[in-house]
Amino acid sequence: MYHLENFTNQFLIAMPGLMDPNFSRTVTYVCEHSSEGAMGIIINRPIEVGLGTMLDQLQINITAPEVRTIPIYLGGPVQIDRGFVLHTGSQTWDSTIKITDNINITTSKDILEAIAQGKGPSQVLIALGYAGWTSGQIEQEISANSWLISHPDSEIIFNTPVEQRWKAAANLIGINIDLLGTSFGHA
Repeated sequence: MYHLENFTNQFLIAMPGLMDPNFSRTVTYVCEHSSEGAMGIIINRPIEVGLGTMLDQLQINITAPEVRTIPIYLGGPVQIDRGFVLHTGSQTWDSTIKITDNINITTSKDILEAIAQGKGPSQVLIALGYAGWTSGQIEQEISANSWLISHPDSEIIFNTPVEQRWKAAANLIGINIDLLGTSFGHA
């Protein structure tokens, strides 16, 4: 079994053999990891709904029309009716958790109101739902070769075209994911 490390502020990159439809070919940014479990946001699963639709449903007035087309992501299969905003900057909102000096996650409505007015963080990734693991589960999945682990790159989270994020994340650790097979064992 993989020994407990803290995977907060790491990428989990799905191995080609991970066939779970929730996680196949995904990159998950781990926002929190402890002995109790882990929580992360999938950063490469956009859904068909843009931010404008979500803000309209929440009855948030939009004064910055460019925000209407900001994509919304499926952050994971847990609580898909709940919103999460990964963002840069040091400003905090009613419900912000600081992950690093420059990356935070916020779940309160006030950040959406600020984004709608063009006063939000300069870089955001908005997701519905999250990926969650129980105590020891993430370590077991890593031991079973379901995931590669990499230090994250905010450029990949916020700026890399979504269809390139899986390969770009693997490239961070020098791996061409196209060359990996779909089944692995332990030597």
